[in-house]
Amino acid sequence: MKTTKRAALLALAVLTAGTAARADEIVIATTGGLMRNEMEQWFYLPFAEETGTEVIPFDIEVPDQWARAEGMVRTGQVEFDIVTATGPDLVGKADMLVDIPCDTLENVKEYALPGACQPKGIARTTGGMVLTYNTETYADNPPDSWADFWDVETYPGPRGLPDTGDRDWWLPTVALLADGVAKEDLYPLDLDRAYAKLEEIRPHIAVWWKTGNQVQQIMRDNEVSMTMAYSGRALKVIQDGSPFAMAWDGAIRDTGYLAVLKDSPNPEGAMDFINFFYGAAEGHPGFIQAVGYATSSTIGLSQLPEEEQKLYATYPANYEVLVDPDFEWIGANRDELRERWTNWLLQ
Repeated sequence: MKTTKRAALLALAVLTAGTAARADEIVIATTGGLMRNEMEQWFYLPFAEETGTEVIPFDIEVPDQWARAEGMVRTGQVEFDIVTATGPDLVGKADMLVDIPCDTLENVKEYALPGACQPKGIARTTGGMVLTYNTETYADNPPDSWADFWDVETYPGPRGLPDTGDRDWWLPTVALLADGVAKEDLYPLDLDRAYAKLEEIRPHIAVWWKTGNQVQQIMRDNEVSMTMAYSGRALKVIQDGSPFAMAWDGAIRDTGYLAVLKDSPNPEGAMDFINFFYGAAEGHPGFIQAVGYATSSTIGLSQLPEEEQKLYATYPANYEVLVDPDFEWIGANRDELRERWTNWLLQ
């Protein structure tokens, strides 16, 4: 039986078998597809071989994961050990999550990038919502900032922006950067100023893209000359030979976190896996190259050739110019952010 099929059957069995203690296994709620398969190859199976604790991935999209986890917490029958979280989740779902002992996990202490270990979660992969541009269109004067994205006279051409994901704070953030606000002064976001700036660029947006696949397609089809894109998606287009490059200054740090649910069946095993993940030197390079996103362990990216390292968010020169979101503020103002975005886009 293939490993992924076996794991799926095991996950189903675990989630229908009650909450008996499971010292020899942990359940990780994770999005399926490439990310799950590569995590399994490079980390889940090696962890099981080293520790004897089997990792059972349960494929589920993040919103459905939280709905299910909330039901588990209410009934006291928690079946997930580790869940996948975004930065705002670490704030909005904090009461469901245990504290990560950043100072006592040896591999995390030694290898974690600055900011990777948060009180309620630890970075799994980090990318950026990055300005991506056509290198042929702008061969003589490539754009390198969100101010350049807004400068349609110097840099003419159709643009793309997302109407998906966390666009309700991504776009006000980059609009303020384009308007001259320093990264350290972005939060709390001045939404009136941000939306005034968004009005300026709105007539030049050829595509409000909805999915990662779509942003790749509009790049390949030359529907846009520059766009905000997920860095991993942009990287794949670049590696496939399309004439695009990424400008990292002001890219919004986009991190997927591992978090541990309160009252999970095997919290010790969950922490052991997190510690293993950060120290699994052999797994990181292959995983990074497969998924297009870097891990936040310094032993990962450093094993790749330097020219290749420059294509990832955690390369030191890129990491230091990323926007570090204030998730406390974002979480506290999420309803207002969403309402403002929806109303503006429908105008």
